[in-house]
Amino acid sequence: MESLGSYLKRERELRQISVAEVAQTTRIPSRIIDQLENDELDALPADVFVRGYLRAYARAISLDDGDLLSRYQSKPEPEAPAPLPVVYAPEPGRRFGIAIALVILLILFTLALSIVLRPRHRDTPIELSSCIPAKQPSALGLYEDAKQPSALGVDSAPCVQMPDTASTPTQSSFEA
Repeated sequence: MESLGSYLKRERELRQISVAEVAQTTRIPSRIIDQLENDELDALPADVFVRGYLRAYARAISLDDGDLLSRYQSKPEPEAPAPLPVVYAPEPGRRFGIAIALVILLILFTLALSIVLRPRHRDTPIELSSCIPAKQPSALGLYEDAKQPSALGVDSAPCVQMPDTASTPTQSSFEA
């Protein structure tokens, strides 16, 4: 049995019709008619368009379009494309490792945030300061020790800074 393209070409030439006349009658571009007659079916558009071209071609050269479409349908089917590779699911152990990494990052982020947002005014504890309460005048005019606890539990009396014994000048330097 001859191919579809050679059958179309032979029938067209028997009726002495040119490719240009078929293209003008059917409004099919001449390059598509050449592809149909040369069995270049891979270069043609989708199957629905090819069936429409064949039906119009058959009417233009006075052929039975049902017979022509049955010849087209009996053409050998192209090979099925190769199957796609199988996608593998991630291993459960890998998810466990990612979860551990996220927990560690969360702990590090919390630690860094606590360091950055730590209040700066409490760097030195109060009990380590070297402050001696000064004497204040009382209502009677006498000086008393200003060791009265405040509401916060911290002495609110003014402090006199204790001199550091290692860096204090000698008595002779005071007299001079």
